[in-house]
Amino acid sequence: MTAQAQTKEFQAETRKVLDIVINSLYTERDIFVRELVSNAADALEKFRHISLTEKPEFDAHVPLEISIDCKDKKQKFLTITDTGIGMTAEELEANLGTIAHSGSGKFLAELAEAAKKDVKLIGKFGVGFYSAFMAAKTVKVQSRSWDGSQGHEWFSDGNGTYTITPCDGLHRGTKIIMELKDDAEEYAQKFTIERIIKQYSTFIPFPVKVEGKKVNTVEAIWLRSKNEIKDEEYTEFYKFIGNGYDEPMQRFHFSVDTPLAINALLFVPKDNMESIGLGRMDPGVNLHCRRVLIDQHSKNILPEWLRFLKGVVDSEDLPLNISRQSLQDNALVAKIRRVITKRFLKFLDEEAQNNKEQYKTFWKTFGGFIKEGVTTDFEYQEEISKLLRFESSATEAGVMTSLEDYVSRMQEGQKDIYYISGPSRASIEGGPYIEMFKKRGIEILYTLEPIDDFVLSHLGTFDEKKLVSADRADLRLPESTEKEEAKDSLADAVQTSLCKWMKEILGDKVKEVKPSTRLVDSPAMIVTADGYMTSTMERILASQGQSGKNNPMLIGHKKDMEINPASPLIKKVADLRVKDQDFAKELAEQIFDNAMIQAGLLVDPQQMVSRSYRIMERMAG
Repeated sequence: MTAQAQTKEFQAETRKVLDIVINSLYTERDIFVRELVSNAADALEKFRHISLTEKPEFDAHVPLEISIDCKDKKQKFLTITDTGIGMTAEELEANLGTIAHSGSGKFLAELAEAAKKDVKLIGKFGVGFYSAFMAAKTVKVQSRSWDGSQGHEWFSDGNGTYTITPCDGLHRGTKIIMELKDDAEEYAQKFTIERIIKQYSTFIPFPVKVEGKKVNTVEAIWLRSKNEIKDEEYTEFYKFIGNGYDEPMQRFHFSVDTPLAINALLFVPKDNMESIGLGRMDPGVNLHCRRVLIDQHSKNILPEWLRFLKGVVDSEDLPLNISRQSLQDNALVAKIRRVITKRFLKFLDEEAQNNKEQYKTFWKTFGGFIKEGVTTDFEYQEEISKLLRFESSATEAGVMTSLEDYVSRMQEGQKDIYYISGPSRASIEGGPYIEMFKKRGIEILYTLEPIDDFVLSHLGTFDEKKLVSADRADLRLPESTEKEEAKDSLADAVQTSLCKWMKEILGDKVKEVKPSTRLVDSPAMIVTADGYMTSTMERILASQGQSGKNNPMLIGHKKDMEINPASPLIKKVADLRVKDQDFAKELAEQIFDNAMIQAGLLVDPQQMVSRSYRIMERMAG
């Protein structure tokens, strides 16, 4: 057989490809195992397809599987064998001695450019086999075609030539025998190979055996029909893919063929790890292409605000040359991301409509992520807005309502959706901002979480209705359909004079003091003059050390104070302004501080307490 051996040189472009693959293309050596196992799986799939039509007799009894042998630790050999379609001598030369359909400068330019971008999968270029030379001194490929023709051995050290020799005694399929480099001895260790298989190739549809033991024991159930999968199978898969120990809260399994071929299985965990102080979660969804892992815990396949999800996304349309770096800019990945995100948001909306108790649990656990989506991702705001939930004046304590339900209850002539923030429902209902809403029976949303005002401010509108904070200075409630009794208020001239005087007393603390048309019982309230930043938003920024001096959003931002001309206290201040201006001044400043506190804003506690004692001493006297 030595006489029949043929030694040939690699084509020029193949030498260049080898150089690029070995020295530039791969930055993670483990990838060569994944590439060779993927090639073996392809060979098995091709044979399975042929066997459906050709009914081959040669080695028909041989099972379809991949075997990996790394027992020879002394000489440091790694062998990967498949029982797939196999190759003839001509196919060995065509597939391994040349680069099929290449031979052009453009091909090499593309490959060289891919190397610069840290490409991890290069099946597009048909050169995955050459990754073996990253770890191997020499490579033997023994192969025999499914048709039973003479088997051959291909041999090369990757330095420019290869030899093809007839080889007897081979079964159907291909065996790759790698003599490992001195610095690649770890790949002759069983646990190293098992680790790589479990990480990248655990869902290969054929048995992958390492030293006779099947390693890929978990099925790619996302490719099966939902009707065929039992709840227990879903749970076991969730535990595997999400490192979980219990059942998921929800699951979403879907497949589409157009505009892209996508199979996805997503799980919502029972617990929010961020809420219990374990830090920011990493994304939990893995991106696969035809069962082969491309991007573990992918940051590209879903928006960051959906990082709580666990699961798998698999698309046959992804190019195999894609890398983690190029994933970010790949238009196809962006399209897959949009399809999955919109489908998942639709799923949540359907859950909210049809399974209200389940959605209530979801919202309580992961509602913060949905709110984050509103403030960071304009593309999906319309879909996300349907999922938001808040308490309101029309619900009982602890009961949430949607913006859609709010709109359905709006009064005739009402054009805006109103909301007001507070640390608790009780503090809101005991404060001045909802007095006129109560009197007129107008529903108002209670935003009880610090982020809520930012969420509704970013959202801006819902169903063409403007979202308006009740602490806006320019708030105009719908005209009342019922005749309202006029309270005994100060005369207009007295109101104007009193507001001017109080503004002089308060100075730069307020932009303006003016009579209120919204207060019913309270003497005063603080309102937002520019209508942009609510008191809650200002309070949050202040708590982060962002004052008007170091935050452009707060420069020049001031509040107005509205006073109730019918309030007995305001009338008393108007009277004292003439009789005892010093005491009237103390009362005016105390009214302002009280209104600031009700707005959730900071005041000087020492000054306020000292002043309140002076007022009490005066009243006691």
